[in-house]
Amino acid sequence: MGSVIFLVIIGIIILMASIRVVTEYERGVIFRLGRLVGAKGPGLFFLIPIVDRMVKVSLRTMNFDVQPQEVITKDNVPVKVNAVVYFRIIDPCKSVVEVENYRFATLQIAQTTMRGVVGEAELDELLSKREKLNDRLQTIIDEQTDPWGIKVSVVELKELEIPDTMKRAMARQAEVERERRAKIINAQGEYQAAEKLSQAAEIIGKYPQAIQLRYLQTLSDIATEQNSTIVFPLPINLLEALNERFSARSKPGEKKS
Repeated sequence: MGSVIFLVIIGIIILMASIRVVTEYERGVIFRLGRLVGAKGPGLFFLIPIVDRMVKVSLRTMNFDVQPQEVITKDNVPVKVNAVVYFRIIDPCKSVVEVENYRFATLQIAQTTMRGVVGEAELDELLSKREKLNDRLQTIIDEQTDPWGIKVSVVELKELEIPDTMKRAMARQAEVERERRAKIINAQGEYQAAEKLSQAAEIIGKYPQAIQLRYLQTLSDIATEQNSTIVFPLPINLLEALNERFSARSKPGEKKS
C-alpha cells in the first residue's frame, strides 16, 4: 500500500513538471536533448521531464533608451544625442539560438549605428531633417538584427544637446536672417508703391481734370469738425491760363492789347 502511494506521488510530481502554460503574448522554445524542436504556444502543453527544456520568449513590442552619445558631426560640431528604439521578436527560435542576449545585442547595435549616422550628418540636417535620420537609423538597425529574428519598428532621436557658443551663434544668425527679410520686404513695398505712383501720374497727365478730383478727396480727408478754416486749392487750369497770359505780355516785340 505504501509503495502504491509513493508511485502516485511520483506520478503527480512528474505530471506537474511536464505541464507548461504559455500566455497569448509568449512562445515557448523547446529543446529536446539539446536539439531545437521548435516554438510552442499559446496554451497548455506537455514536456518530457529531464529530456525537454523550454525557454519562454515574449512577442510584445519592447523598447529601450539609447544612452546619450557624444558625436562630432560632419561639419565638426560636438553634439550629444540620445534615442529610443522599439522592437519585437518575430522568430522566437532565432532570438534564442542565434544570439545570447537579444536585448543587449540590439542595444549595442543601436548605439554604434547612431554614432555612425549622426557623425555623417551636418548640424543643420540634424535640426531640420530628423525624420530622414530616424528612417535611416531604423533601416540599418533592422537589417543588422534581422538574422536574430528581431524586427525594429521605430527609432527616434529624442534630444540634441549642442554647446552654448553654438546656440548663441545660431541665435545671431536667425536674427540677421530676420533683418534681411525685413529689408527685402520693405524694398519690395517701396518698389510696388513707386509703380503705382508712376501709373497714377500717367493717368493724371492724360486727364488733367483728375487732379481736381484728387484735391477734393484730399480736402474731405483733412476736413474735421474741429476745423474752422479750410484752404481750397486753386484749379490748375486757371493757373495755366494766367501763366500763359503773363508770358504773352512779357514777350518783347509784341503789341499790348
